[in-house]
Amino acid sequence: QVQLVESGGGLVQPGGSLRLSCAASGSIFTVYTMGWHRQAPGKQRELVASISSGGRTNLAESVKGRFTISRDNAKNTVYLQMSSLKPEDTAVYYCKAGGTTGTYWGQGTQVNVSS
Repeated sequence: QVQLVESGGGLVQPGGSLRLSCAASGSIFTVYTMGWHRQAPGKQRELVASISSGGRTNLAESVKGRFTISRDNAKNTVYLQMSSLKPEDTAVYYCKAGGTTGTYWGQGTQVNVSS
């Protein structure tokens, strides 16, 4: 079992930055691929970024060059650094952990990009 708690969401103006954090507990963090997904109102949940246990990253085309995903295995935490935010980045952002024991989701954190 893995428990995930996201933090760092909020209201930011277009062009601004936010850093989301996802703290994991309950299992061996290092074996999991971690990811950030988002869901905007009326839309399907979509992958934003992922990072493997070995540090290999994958980013959605819509966020390449603006977002960075990283992980600190010593702190059991994964981060999503978001820059040059756009109104279309507004969504609930969810942390996900995937591994041989299953897939786990956090409760989500709201990000609003608006002037």
